[in-house]
Amino acid sequence: MRGSSRVYGRERSGKSPVRPFKSRGQEPPRGPGGPAGRGGGPRGPRRRISWKAVVAVVAGLLVVLLVAAVALFFVIDSRLSGIDGVLDDYEGRPADTPGTNWLLVGSDSRKGLTAAQRKKLATGQAAGQRTDSMMLLHIPEGSDKPTLVSLPRDSAVTIPGKGRDKLNSAYAIGGPKLLVRTVETVTGVHVDHYMEIGFAGFVDIVDAIGGVEINVRAAVNDPKAGLNLKKGVQELNGSQALGYVRTRKGGALPDFERTKRQRQFLGAVVKKAASPGVLLNPFTSIPLAFSATDAVEVDSGTGAFNMLSLGLAMGDSPVTTVVPFGGNEVIPGGGTAVKWDRAKALALFDALKSDQPVPKEVVDAS
Repeated sequence: MRGSSRVYGRERSGKSPVRPFKSRGQEPPRGPGGPAGRGGGPRGPRRRISWKAVVAVVAGLLVVLLVAAVALFFVIDSRLSGIDGVLDDYEGRPADTPGTNWLLVGSDSRKGLTAAQRKKLATGQAAGQRTDSMMLLHIPEGSDKPTLVSLPRDSAVTIPGKGRDKLNSAYAIGGPKLLVRTVETVTGVHVDHYMEIGFAGFVDIVDAIGGVEINVRAAVNDPKAGLNLKKGVQELNGSQALGYVRTRKGGALPDFERTKRQRQFLGAVVKKAASPGVLLNPFTSIPLAFSATDAVEVDSGTGAFNMLSLGLAMGDSPVTTVVPFGGNEVIPGGGTAVKWDRAKALALFDALKSDQPVPKEVVDAS
């Protein structure tokens, strides 16, 4: 029949030719300008992201980060300044005991401070170098909490070969080596690691972590320490923190209050340094690591791994106390020194030597 055609058995009107049926999913031909009828051409198949490619990229990034972390670890380790001979053996030295013992020393060294910085920090112009604070940290082998014990610098002790004197005189006479030997002799505790920090390093570390939050329990105004703080929780910068741990103002027993502030500050610094905002931020954690290694001096056998274990122990909320004392003792060189309560002090150090928790009555008495 002319003039009509059939589509699937039906008659259709019109004279135009029948176009082929377009099956479902079939795309119209494309040309340079787009779809058929608009200059289009054929479209290529859509690409899918392979999971293997994703895993490969992630694995590659992890490898890069691991290599960078290992490299940074060795750089930090190489920057640590070791003091030779600090922990040398000697006749009668206490035997090594379970757990790890650190002697942590804050010195009044002005090394690295300019005249302007000394004036700003109110450190004075004293020559030489003495101990400004001393703490013994015991890290147990088991699951018990670490113990941090303040050793008052004015404690009356027997310095090997020098007689009866104040504890900080051991450092002034024979440096870190004689100080370690004196502490081991009077406590019976074997010291495994030694770490020392001066005024300049102290300020640098606090400033590297952006200050530290301290709850000042009573207002302090001490021009000699360059300090004027109100009561309450506040953020201290490096120079303020230095004055806070050095001041002898406040409390019925100024030296006792001073050791409490030093332990409080040390805990606050470690807490801030270990916070995610500092630790996971390379713009704060890396400068902090460099500041810390520049600020401290350690015995020659202490490395970055040991420093990491120290930080972890301090972040574990250690039991804090001070050597029990009562009364004063007149020392041969003149003046008075703090006299330890012998029975309670022995109970304290015996607990550390046996890697046991310090008896509660001793902690409370302190």
